[in-house]
Amino acid sequence: MKYIALFLLVGLMAFKPAKKLNSIYKFKVEAIDGGKIDFSKYRGKKILVVNTASECGYTYQYEGLEALYKKYKGKLVIVGFPANNFGGQEPGTNEQIKAFCTSEKFNVTFPMAAKVSVKDTDVAPVFQWLTEKKKNGVLDANINWNFNKFLLDENGKLIQHFQSKVEPMSEAITKYLK
Repeated sequence: MKYIALFLLVGLMAFKPAKKLNSIYKFKVEAIDGGKIDFSKYRGKKILVVNTASECGYTYQYEGLEALYKKYKGKLVIVGFPANNFGGQEPGTNEQIKAFCTSEKFNVTFPMAAKVSVKDTDVAPVFQWLTEKKKNGVLDANINWNFNKFLLDENGKLIQHFQSKVEPMSEAITKYLK
């Protein structure tokens, strides 16, 4: 009996609880129109996170993002994050940004977060996680302009980072959705 108790004690000391799933699901962010965007609600779908800006040379990508969202809506959610980190290209308020994105020109229907910082000392926690391998477990990424894209799998794990020039409907992205 003494040996059994010792065996159990040693076994318990060696047991380490499973690591918490390293996923985007731990994040809840403010939505552009109030409320929260809870990433855990997107379990089972791929997620494309994009830092956006209304006055950027890549702003036209809202059209491609919306087309991608509509085409793959059953298995993909896109979350846009307006940010004013590059060239002052997102100067508006959340209300102004929402009006711009949902206008007839772009008619964005995918979720949009409230304006955040995606770089520097005031970077939003979700973007710290997306850009630092020590936090996401997959890769380090440098956001050097607007419309960078981060693709996550159905379990909330980071798959890939795409720079601004990668179009939303490009094979580089859609190959993960087929």
